[in-house]
Amino acid sequence: MRKMTPEDQARIADAVAAAEKTTAGEIFCVLAPEVSDYRETPLVWAAAVALVLPAVALFAGLRPDMLTSLFGGWTVGHASATDAAILSALSIYIGLQVAAFIVAALLVSIPPIRRALTPRALKAAAVKRAAMEQFMSHGLHLTRDRTGVLIFAALAEHRVEVIADEGIYKAAPNAVWDEVVADLVAGMKAGRIADGFVAAVTRVGEILASHVPVREADTNELSDGLTILPRN
Repeated sequence: MRKMTPEDQARIADAVAAAEKTTAGEIFCVLAPEVSDYRETPLVWAAAVALVLPAVALFAGLRPDMLTSLFGGWTVGHASATDAAILSALSIYIGLQVAAFIVAALLVSIPPIRRALTPRALKAAAVKRAAMEQFMSHGLHLTRDRTGVLIFAALAEHRVEVIADEGIYKAAPNAVWDEVVADLVAGMKAGRIADGFVAAVTRVGEILASHVPVREADTNELSDGLTILPRN
């Protein structure tokens, strides 16, 4: 993750403060290096390799007697020894499965490989769940007029979420939230995280100002600064 400097964080906080001067809504920004360690991914891939690889080897022509010979076993010269030979071959077969499982699990546990092999749907669900947890834990659903908006970015997953509470979501058309997402994604892709958040915050401020204008005696209910989550 590109390090967020104090200046970057100050720019985001200033953008939030400026946007909220024109609206009764509340904007909250969260940056997550990675929302999950996806521990299930290495296990699933290792199990698949351990099950499929030996079967592929058999279809390719590898036979139990070849396994026995490969590992120094005795060949069978009469029928009475067949059971022992089969048992020996099966033991080697199972050993190969265990070895394949361990090697695959260790390989897929390498973070870049693990992320690449994690299904997109699983990452999308994890990001959405993490964003909703932040929305609830920071009380965006408890704002006075239910007009809180969460801007959430997950760097490792390359995904963003914009969650608007019911007070503003019903008032603004869906298309405008797509514009916020596009602004944030553009900054992330360019490696300019702060610029992405500032652009998204500015657009959210315009949306909120149009549908939830500032009112008298309005108070700032949430922190303006960027919340950076710890890496999993």
